[in-house]
Amino acid sequence: MPEQLAAECARVAGLVGDEAEAWDLAGELPEKVLDELGARGLLCAQVPAGYGGLGFSSRDNGELTAFTGSLCSSLRSVMTSQGMAAWTVQRLGDAAQRRHFLPRLTAGARAAVGFSEPGAGSDLSTMDTEIRLDGDSVVLDGQKVWMTAAAYADLLVIVGRFGEDGAVVVVPRSAPGVTVELVADPLGCRAAGHADVRLDQVRLPADHLLGGGGQPLSLLVTTALAYGRMSVAWGCAGIVRACRDAAVRHARTRVQFGVPLAEHQLVARHLAELLVAEQIATRACEHASDCWDRGSPEQVVATVLAKHVSAARAAEAAATAVQVLASAGARDGHVVARAHRDAKLMELIEGSTEICQLILAGHALATVS
Repeated sequence: MPEQLAAECARVAGLVGDEAEAWDLAGELPEKVLDELGARGLLCAQVPAGYGGLGFSSRDNGELTAFTGSLCSSLRSVMTSQGMAAWTVQRLGDAAQRRHFLPRLTAGARAAVGFSEPGAGSDLSTMDTEIRLDGDSVVLDGQKVWMTAAAYADLLVIVGRFGEDGAVVVVPRSAPGVTVELVADPLGCRAAGHADVRLDQVRLPADHLLGGGGQPLSLLVTTALAYGRMSVAWGCAGIVRACRDAAVRHARTRVQFGVPLAEHQLVARHLAELLVAEQIATRACEHASDCWDRGSPEQVVATVLAKHVSAARAAEAAATAVQVLASAGARDGHVVARAHRDAKLMELIEGSTEICQLILAGHALATVS
């Protein structure tokens, strides 16, 4: 592991300590933790140094994400949201917008990205949020649901309709007409600040409209989702690692019928499956990140594959770890209980299992003669 990456992982570990369970039960992350990570650029570590970022490669940023995910999926979710916002600005914003917004994101301002709506989930072509120009202003009307990290955000990166096309606007949470309502009792990543956002005649200077608007809606969605899928994939690899470690430690020390659990063959099989799951998820993520870092044409499919494989392995690993720990892990807030809930959510976000399967099936149909 590169020296800087190792140092930043140690910093995250020091900030999280043994508090992840308490954060999950409280449904909230401490502001001081978010402030320190944000000020160091660790919430969006892939942003280039020219904008004040750490300039991590996808591979190094992925390992940081996996490490964070192994400790606290809620904190990793905030990291994913911040990275998605920064990536969207970096890819869609003009030079002036990149110079304005990216240094804010690397210096501590927090951001969330809004896609889903009450009537638009996987089929984002049905979104109703309207973005329009009015003189030298841009105006937004609509509603977004389940915006991860929106409860902590200073900036909301909103995707919506712009005439017949699409557009993305960077909206200060403090702007008149913005209402943020925390999602009560989410299934997973309980402390990630999931919120619903209403936009009622929100008026902003037109330079908050990234790239001038008018881009194909499909381009806007895939741009942000690509980063989100990569980040979620690595985060899921972290979940698998946490489940493997918890199960191994328990099986090594828990004695039943006169011997440690690990010496019972059926339990040993579970430990083997956890190791296999960790290796599969990690290798899929490494391949996808290497494609990103090389600029490979395989990047899109490799990213979807990594997200699909890692989320599935995380859900399976969490269930296996709960089985091994039994009542020891079956209490709310415990690392494997959190993993069981968090991993299920990962099979839904940034492209559900079924959406990933459709994309991969389409790739198979296109590549086999």
